[in-house]
Amino acid sequence: MIKRILTVLLLFPTLVCAQINTDRVMTIARNALYFEDYVLSIQYFNQVINAKPYLYEPYFFRALAKLNLEDFQGAEADCDAAIQRNPFVVGAYQIRGLARIRQSKFDGAIEDYQKALHYDPENITLWHNLTLSHIQKKDYNSAKEDLESLLKVSPRYTRAYLMRGEVSLQQKDTIAALTDFNKALELDKYDPDAWAARAIVKLQQSKYAEAESDFDRAIHLSAKNAGNYINRALARFHQNNLRGAMSDYDLALDIDPNNFIGHYNRGLLRARVGDDNRAIEDFDFVIQMEPDNMMAVFNRGLLRAQTGDYRGAIQDYTTVINQYPNFLAGYYQRSEARRKIGDKKGAEQDEFKVMKAQIDKQNGVTNKDVAQNKDKVDGSGDEDGEKTRKKSDKNMNNYRKIVIADDSEAEQRYTSDYRGRVQDKNVNITLEPMFALTYYEKMSDVKRSVNFHKYIEDLNRTGILSKRLRITNMEAPLTEEQVKFHFALIDTHTSAIVADEKSASKRFARAIDFYLVQDFSSAVADLTQTILLDGDFFPAYFMRALIRCKQLEYQKAEQAAETNIPGDKRKEITAVDYEVVRKDLDKVINLAPDFVYAYYNRANVSAMLKDYRAAIADYDKAIELNPDFADAYFNRGLTHIFLGNNKLGISDLSKAGELGIVSAYNVIKRFTDQTE
Repeated sequence: MIKRILTVLLLFPTLVCAQINTDRVMTIARNALYFEDYVLSIQYFNQVINAKPYLYEPYFFRALAKLNLEDFQGAEADCDAAIQRNPFVVGAYQIRGLARIRQSKFDGAIEDYQKALHYDPENITLWHNLTLSHIQKKDYNSAKEDLESLLKVSPRYTRAYLMRGEVSLQQKDTIAALTDFNKALELDKYDPDAWAARAIVKLQQSKYAEAESDFDRAIHLSAKNAGNYINRALARFHQNNLRGAMSDYDLALDIDPNNFIGHYNRGLLRARVGDDNRAIEDFDFVIQMEPDNMMAVFNRGLLRAQTGDYRGAIQDYTTVINQYPNFLAGYYQRSEARRKIGDKKGAEQDEFKVMKAQIDKQNGVTNKDVAQNKDKVDGSGDEDGEKTRKKSDKNMNNYRKIVIADDSEAEQRYTSDYRGRVQDKNVNITLEPMFALTYYEKMSDVKRSVNFHKYIEDLNRTGILSKRLRITNMEAPLTEEQVKFHFALIDTHTSAIVADEKSASKRFARAIDFYLVQDFSSAVADLTQTILLDGDFFPAYFMRALIRCKQLEYQKAEQAAETNIPGDKRKEITAVDYEVVRKDLDKVINLAPDFVYAYYNRANVSAMLKDYRAAIADYDKAIELNPDFADAYFNRGLTHIFLGNNKLGISDLSKAGELGIVSAYNVIKRFTDQTE
């Protein structure tokens, strides 16, 4: 997440030379960036650049925002500008390296990481990305040198062992790869990639039962990885467990409906068990994806003939023969289909073609294409006795073999695992976020219950607010149009407040807009004025608590990043700082004891401060008020686990999963086999 990279990148000095207004805009911009509101942050950075074009910081942070919006060219250009203004900024080389990687400029990326490591030689992320850049270049010796350096810096960094294992596999050293994968599992038995990596080696060694066992563990820890199901299906297929293999292809295609290998192989297995019509559906899908895949076309032809669609079969056989005019199995099958529809002349022509090729072979007159057929004229396939073929294999006689990924595809397992982007997978177990009152909510793949409170609905009906206020903990970042809309609304609200300074609701409406554009200080000021005007208006206390909590979260991240800066004497953020947050939530509960989200947010604050028993008490109350409160079950489950009560925790997580928080199942898997 963006929070992780920013805690590293915020090491840069603040804008001590900037005027107070520019400094404030920069603070708001970095705040928006930290909370992943990238479009909005760019708007603010633009203002700073226009005012102070000689500063490197706005270019650097704007590059980071552009990177996360996948504007890689723009990110690289902004890093160029930042480095031109200050060539000693490690983060600028790091971000430019990532931007160059995404444009396949690996030489430039390697230069950037090497330059950054000159200034920061113990940075794990830099070593990680440098290694992967060398792997992309197939410079495996340099990659191993990088990994040796990385492991000296961090001997327990499991990803280094996985990458070194991958390099060893590319160098055909299976034993060395297995040693590294075993070491990774020794360090972290909850890493699904480590189990999957070792399983791949077991597959290559034909140890199919052991491979299946390792894939079981990988799937247990990461249930949404289609590749693991595809590979476990292969292990099961080699053990003649066709039903198990087919089940895995079904699961893989549920996760990744466009998976080529899943459809092709499931089609083959369906054909083997006589499920011809559904096998045809799979090959239809493959042919739609790859119209020139003649093996899929030929398989569909065989299945059409099997189901009595002889004209369709002839059409498929003819398509293949036009591409491979010496493919004898095609002529043989077409002759059979032509006889079925009464085309005796066409059938005899095809039979003559097959017979002539066989006579030519006996007389030593042949060509390469015919030689490849090896008398396989009856559609039996399996030229060399192997059960599988590479996806790139174009030998038509292998049409009935199970497909496996090419080496080039297998290489991508780790070469896309670059670190430092917000899209990096978050391996930490974290609480579900706090709830807010806002206008925008992210769409969820799983439908959860609608968050409702009568007072908020009544407030929406008054028409005071510009949009319908939602209660959500899945806040959506603003689009460019929404940014402009809310800046304009702030001006409109300001005019209304000047005309009616005693209106608490108008202050609250402007506070929401300030919050949405990440101007937290102005939002808090307006909420405080709202409370002074109407001390019983509990939404103002609720939002002030949330915003102050976010401010503290950002300050802590900044503080953690700047602990190594000499002379940094800012006061450490402690539990005392959160008392103002607690007091506001206490007031909400006093004014609206049925507002379940206040108990939930107060529980989150307690959990953040490691006051787990207080947190559980509030989660209990939230669940008592709303027995279907999925987020409260999830967070209470984690809190029980933090206290060592795995059994209670897993029970709550199971309920959370049942109510729609699918990530709960992954956490359950990680803690099910741990003793209390």
